[in-house]
Amino acid sequence: MTADGVRTFLRGLGQTLITLGIVVLLFCVYELYFTNLYTDKEQSRLGDAIHETWAAPPSPSPSPGVKLAEIPLGSGVAILWIPRIGMVGRGHAKVVVEGVGTEDLKRGPGHYPDTALPGGVGNMVVSGHRTTYGAPFNRIDELRTGDAIVVESRDTWFTYRVTSLRVVKPTAVEVIYAVPGQRDAVPKQKLLTLTTCNPKYSATTRLIVHALLDSALAKSSGEPPALTGGA
Repeated sequence: MTADGVRTFLRGLGQTLITLGIVVLLFCVYELYFTNLYTDKEQSRLGDAIHETWAAPPSPSPSPGVKLAEIPLGSGVAILWIPRIGMVGRGHAKVVVEGVGTEDLKRGPGHYPDTALPGGVGNMVVSGHRTTYGAPFNRIDELRTGDAIVVESRDTWFTYRVTSLRVVKPTAVEVIYAVPGQRDAVPKQKLLTLTTCNPKYSATTRLIVHALLDSALAKSSGEPPALTGGA
């Protein structure tokens, strides 16, 4: 290859690498910025919808033997507050959606169907993104034993306290059992489990946060101490 040919090749290679760099940069901007805009819009919509639902008179209790209606996938289940990582207040607390499918998790942290509901006996399991689509669980690695995680329902504040953090393989489904690690055990405690990818920008493992219900406070009595600085 002549000297001119080498120069032409290197010039072409350089232009190709620059183009690829721009494409990668644009992709990163999309992943880290535009996906957040989408989730912010969805969270605002979900927040309006769930508060409107809570403001309406509750549905009458079903007759004995009548099964409760399933929660529609993608709809709001509760609102999640985590003071340690700044997830407090309108716009920062996150509406938890029903479902953990791809589209559900784009809207916000997702509640695993068939796991416990807020304040219920068993294990309420919530999964969320760590880097894209609002990254609701970006900082949950900062949680410490005893930290409060507050779940807001229609009429009650449920305050859970962190009991442990651990990293597991993606195949470790036992963390979402009603009694974590025991598939057939009968649950007696009221647990909350948060799950997310680990480490950041990777999905090689999962970060798991377990918490135990500490208190329940009627919303008519005001906000719980965990949100007012009382504890």
